[in-house]
Amino acid sequence: MDFSWSEEQLAYKEAVIKFSQKELNEGVIERDRQGIISRENWLKCARLGILGLPIPEKYGGSGADILTTMLAMEGLGYGCRDNGLIFAMNAQMWSVQLPILIFGTEDQKEKYLPGLCGGELVGAHGMSEPDSGSDAYSLRTRAERVQNGYLLNGTKMFVTNAPFADVALVFATVDPAKGRGGITAFLVERGALGFTVSRSIEKMGLRTSPMGELILQDCFLPEECRLGPEGAGVSIFNSSMEWERSSILASHVGAMERQLETCIHYVRQRRQFGQPIGKFQSVANRVADMKVRLETARLLLYRVAWLKKMNKTAVLEAALAKLYLSECFVQSSLDAIRIHGGYGYMTEFEVERDLRDAIGGTLYSGTSDIQRVIIARWLGL
Repeated sequence: MDFSWSEEQLAYKEAVIKFSQKELNEGVIERDRQGIISRENWLKCARLGILGLPIPEKYGGSGADILTTMLAMEGLGYGCRDNGLIFAMNAQMWSVQLPILIFGTEDQKEKYLPGLCGGELVGAHGMSEPDSGSDAYSLRTRAERVQNGYLLNGTKMFVTNAPFADVALVFATVDPAKGRGGITAFLVERGALGFTVSRSIEKMGLRTSPMGELILQDCFLPEECRLGPEGAGVSIFNSSMEWERSSILASHVGAMERQLETCIHYVRQRRQFGQPIGKFQSVANRVADMKVRLETARLLLYRVAWLKKMNKTAVLEAALAKLYLSECFVQSSLDAIRIHGGYGYMTEFEVERDLRDAIGGTLYSGTSDIQRVIIARWLGL
């Protein structure tokens, strides 16, 4: 594995950092308080090419390889304090755009990918249901075969981007008797008859990333709205999850580096008992632990990215990275608050928000417990 970056890659990362610091951080506290996303910032990121990083230029993307993409997303996490915005973009890139690129017809790719990369369209991914979270394949959403298409009925829960999405990738079963073999993927556009979206759901963190329900009531979809063949839903979902678990937390590495630098600066300046608090061993140890987590998390992230670049399976490695990075971000966010003391608990200092946002990482794209189950299975347990 060679993680020596070219001058061009490092220059692009630096450009992403400077762009993020200049363009994306104003008003984050208030947007977080109100639970709204900045569509203006979404479009700015699209114009910079971030949304299209892993997509070929033919379909409006940047055509970047996975390592370059991860490096850029790390830079985005370092420069942008709006974790919700980054999460919302990641949810579209890996769970909507990549499945369309890998499994879509040429017509589907040409119809959706340029708009998604350019920011004119927003995508959502509908798998979880009110009664199926970790047990992802126990779907109640049904797709009944009718003349010239399908009739969908069911509800999707915890759908990132749902309140403002233009197209949703939805999973339903065409035949419950087939179990996983009946699960099929569909592309549902906003405005389709029988397709509605709930209000935005309030949540603890990632509040600038809108979340809602997708409701399908006798929603007719022509056959060309199906993504991949009937019964390919599990393959499509697993593929998207491998990419998502490999990539969605890259920005966390950048955020953890920003946290570390902020804490180092603070412990050098903050004085108690006649000396900088960084001179106290308990404080210095927390900073040291943050550095260890950052570097080990970065190594896991780029090992997975390298495997994907080599077109190798990375199911186990993606689960390891998802588990470790998400848990590390939570712990380092806790340490950052403890280091800042009472100031770290105050909203205006923008330290506590990282902790609220980090906790979501232990839940989405498969909980930490599910990642442990995947790891154990790959170990033959």
